[in-house]
Amino acid sequence: MKLNQNTIASRHLLSKAVFGLNLILLAVAAVSAVGVHAADLPERIKKAGKLVIATQANYPPIAYKNPETGELLGLDIELGAAIAKELGLKVEYQETSFAQVFSSLATGRVDIAMVAISDTPERQKVADFIDYMKTGPQFFTLQTNAAKIKSIADVCGTKVGASRNTNWPTQIAAWSNDNCVAKGKPAITVLGTEGSVDARTQLKTGRIDVAVQGNETLPYFQTMEANTYVLLGKPLFEQETGIPVSKTEPVLRAAVLGALQTLQRNGTYDKLLAKYKLQSSSMPAALNQGK
Repeated sequence: MKLNQNTIASRHLLSKAVFGLNLILLAVAAVSAVGVHAADLPERIKKAGKLVIATQANYPPIAYKNPETGELLGLDIELGAAIAKELGLKVEYQETSFAQVFSSLATGRVDIAMVAISDTPERQKVADFIDYMKTGPQFFTLQTNAAKIKSIADVCGTKVGASRNTNWPTQIAAWSNDNCVAKGKPAITVLGTEGSVDARTQLKTGRIDVAVQGNETLPYFQTMEANTYVLLGKPLFEQETGIPVSKTEPVLRAAVLGALQTLQRNGTYDKLLAKYKLQSSSMPAALNQGK
């Protein structure tokens, strides 16, 4: 079948139009992939072109350093970078002490914080929390103590250490009142430590009998220090870990939450949790869930 010149020309024009439309659709998709929430960012962050994240690299596998190179590693490091990429931004980490996290947010020194921080009603008074992980404080001891501290019931009457930067010392004391004192057993002596590293050190030197640490980190240490630690019972309770954002930054809060929800939908979040063996800590991203 022969086509006349007008038909050939029409088909040629139609083909060019379809090709042009496809290019436009590809361009739109590319822009969306680079940063679907970038247009909704505060102007100062758009201008800077980066998301500044407070980190404390002493809590593996959440955030820590390669001992040889000093490179930042961990779930929060990779997840923070993925959030920034989703927003069309570069990422910059600033190592910040736990005590300076909220002041750094208030002054704008950092935009958000990813320091494995629990979302609590008290902390919600000064920041909004984008919750992204379920965790819980876990009693544990040394294998060398396992003969006398066999279960969580044996924790009564012992010296227990937990980071004073958390709300765990208060919660351990409350648990002791309910589960030890109320049942006629001796109370736990609660000792505040400088952090989880200090708690493990004091455990090894015998200053404390039992330590408490987030259950999300203990499998890592059981792998790194085989035949050293024994978990006692289940986590005392479940709590939300979140990303605090200044209450004066609702636009940024919405953008980060949206980016995180996108990472959950596209599978990036699940892949990162699996990489660090934290699948059991998964939760849908949500605001201010801490109770």
